[in-house]
Amino acid sequence: MNVDQLCGLLAEPSRLRTYSAIVLGAATPEQVAGSTGLAAPVVVKALQRLTKGGLITASRDGFTADEDAFKDAVRESRPAWVPLDPDPARDNVLKAFIRDGRLTHFPTFPEKYQIVLEYLVQDFEVGRAYPEAEVNEMLNRRHADHAALRRGLVDARLLERANSVYTRPA
Repeated sequence: MNVDQLCGLLAEPSRLRTYSAIVLGAATPEQVAGSTGLAAPVVVKALQRLTKGGLITASRDGFTADEDAFKDAVRESRPAWVPLDPDPARDNVLKAFIRDGRLTHFPTFPEKYQIVLEYLVQDFEVGRAYPEAEVNEMLNRRHADHAALRRGLVDARLLERANSVYTRPA
């Protein structure tokens, strides 16, 4: 079941309340109706739809909820991981600090910070001159503290600065 199907099954308030009652221990239509305040025909219809959709199952002991459906739906819809670096060790470092293309926090270990800076400098073309305002704008897309990133890139000699113009060396 995918996320859209799951949301569709629970989009109707009566089905959502019915599913909630089952999760909380109601096993029969009467127990569901008693705990939700829904009319018996509404409960029966909701139970049929949830059973047909695979969110609950019926047995001799009553109804049970598939509580793993949410985890499974999220896992199914998760995009495949695209490595940020072909080297697995470097990729692991980048995974720890880069989310959706943004730096979440600065590494405290210099070796890891260097790997992050080497990743970020790829935004800059080799040999092209960038005015400071453009550098700030580009780095702001990656992290709010563009000044610290700019300083880090210059200190690591990944960018060169002359008269407020930055260039990525060859």
